[in-house]
Amino acid sequence: MFAIWYLLNIYFNIYNKQVLKVYPFPATVTAFQFGCGTVLILLMWALNLHPKPKVSRSQFAAILLLALGHTVGNLLTNVSLGKVAVSFTHTIKAMEPFFTVLLSALYFGERPSIWVVSSLVPIVGGVALASFTEASFNWIGFGSAMASNLTNQTRNVFSKKLMVRKEETLDNINLFSIITIISFLFLAPSAILLEGVKFSPSFLATQGFNVKDLCIRLILSGFCFHTYQQVSYMILQMVSPVTHAVGNSVKRVVVIVSSVIFFQTPVSPINSLGTALALAGVFLYSRAKRIKAKVA
Repeated sequence: MFAIWYLLNIYFNIYNKQVLKVYPFPATVTAFQFGCGTVLILLMWALNLHPKPKVSRSQFAAILLLALGHTVGNLLTNVSLGKVAVSFTHTIKAMEPFFTVLLSALYFGERPSIWVVSSLVPIVGGVALASFTEASFNWIGFGSAMASNLTNQTRNVFSKKLMVRKEETLDNINLFSIITIISFLFLAPSAILLEGVKFSPSFLATQGFNVKDLCIRLILSGFCFHTYQQVSYMILQMVSPVTHAVGNSVKRVVVIVSSVIFFQTPVSPINSLGTALALAGVFLYSRAKRIKAKVA
């Protein structure tokens, strides 16, 4: 299952980068990806492949906030992927644990252990080193990835307080499914307002795009985008959160290495050292959380 998760993530990042390089409209691309997910979810429920959810008003209010964070976080990630190398975006996103610890301390008074704090040092240092030596660096790409970290981790931290009651029909898969549909409804009209109607065949043809090739890659990126996240939630139901976090750390390594090879991204020794340092810090953070869980 982990191998499927990694493979889908690799293909998503490759197809997504190929689309954003020739079609630089991240809001439209992200809305299309949410739309692909919405179609797959409706098919899943229509074919009874998974029970349909039952959502109360209080649950729906909580889910709306999670969906807003999900929408903005994925949009900002696509903005970053369109501006800088895939490997650099994912190196910056290794900073997620830093924001988790910071927000948990600020809003809920959770004091991290010395092991958790120590693991953040190589993460921050590695990202800084990689940023200073990144050939594709620009502030929009860097800032969007950092803002995505903040948005996603705000969503994750507050989900602990906003998390809906566990019910048979509202498991992790259905929760993610509802969030995806709401995200599509949030972003589709916003994308039109922000970027205009940029996906009509006539517009694509006048811009010199290979319409068939672009559509195929966009559909594949949308399929991989939804399924890799769906598989991630399935794995989370099978293993502990800490094991899932370790697997996510390995996934980031796999995606970075694969994208560097596929896109032949120029990487200096110091840049590689910064990336490796940041990823090692993420792994140590996962281990530190496991120690904390055992002590608790």
